[in-house]
Amino acid sequence: MEIQGIIPVMLTPFTANNEVDYDGLRKLTDWYIDNGADTLFATCQSSEILYLSLEEKIKITQTVIDQTKGRIPVVTSGHTGVTFDEQVAELQAMYDTGADAVILITNRLDPNNEGTAILKANFEKLLSALPKDITLGLYECPVPYRRLLTDEEITYFAGFNNIVVLKDVSCDLATVKRRLELTKNSKLKIVNANAAIAFDAMKAGSQGFSGVFNNIHPDLYAYLYKNKESQDPIIQELAHFLAICGAAESFGYPNFAKLMHVKIGTFKHYGSRVIPADIKEKYWAVEELLDHIMQGSDLYRRKIK
Repeated sequence: MEIQGIIPVMLTPFTANNEVDYDGLRKLTDWYIDNGADTLFATCQSSEILYLSLEEKIKITQTVIDQTKGRIPVVTSGHTGVTFDEQVAELQAMYDTGADAVILITNRLDPNNEGTAILKANFEKLLSALPKDITLGLYECPVPYRRLLTDEEITYFAGFNNIVVLKDVSCDLATVKRRLELTKNSKLKIVNANAAIAFDAMKAGSQGFSGVFNNIHPDLYAYLYKNKESQDPIIQELAHFLAICGAAESFGYPNFAKLMHVKIGTFKHYGSRVIPADIKEKYWAVEELLDHIMQGSDLYRRKIK
């Protein structure tokens, strides 16, 4: 299975008691698939990965795989441990779920930002301890710090046939283009995650989109990706709308996206472990902003129907 296209970074619904809402997670999984997702990324930063126990990460991934029923690939991370043994245990557990790929977080390969030699040494040590048939991906998760890969490191990882995707968090079109050139003869797919450059990155060859607003309107990103070569003015208009919407991430994400799902009935509660406060009180007029985005999304759905 190809790990590319529209790749939502999945939310984790919680109950009123702050426990994982697995029924809600099943409904959310179906919602992504029904709205154009090509791959699902479970247990990532949007899933609140740093606030989940290993047992929760395992059960979340297993639930998503079970609900997906082979319709599209599922990738997962769970890679948050500090020590080598912790990381091996996490990654082995994620592999054992049967996920199509296990995603390595780049800052965990170089936790103290010491450079390429340390990153390579830590990766090779991990690789030697993991199953030989494991399929891997890379994610420049910005927490606890954003560890962007250098050109040398991109070229290095592109040399491994079992590393199939990079969730690019450079947020820089020139960097995306350079990475596409460095990986053009490899199995490593570059998938941009930044809404502001999403359309231009698609046109440049980024193999999809994996930004947080796939939790709001993945179907519109799917349409944009499918029609990235079209000269129809509605495509550029849609690209502008999606880029502007992306700025709303600063208004209490992931709760912001969860609030939309409460509104449409996917699950019942919009709270998170990342932001325990009620975003309706913390961020002025946040619900009204979300309503505008939802209405604008529906307007574009009618335009492109």
